[in-house]
Amino acid sequence: MIYKVMYQTKATEVPVREKTEALYIEAKDERDVRRKLAADNYNIEFIQPLTGAHLEYEQSRPDFKLENK
Repeated sequence: MIYKVMYQTKATEVPVREKTEALYIEAKDERDVRRKLAADNYNIEFIQPLTGAHLEYEQSRPDFKLENK
């Protein structure tokens, strides 16, 4: 399954909406997503599973890039 992860790059700073970034990652569940991103020290705000029309929409965007972790 593909997940969209909303995160802040620095875990030590207070989250600011304007600095929120997104990445896309393939994993078996949310716990697997967190395990794969643990070494990056991101402040993860939200993990959203993508399926159906929502996945198709995200894949059509120019900034869609599936992370290899």
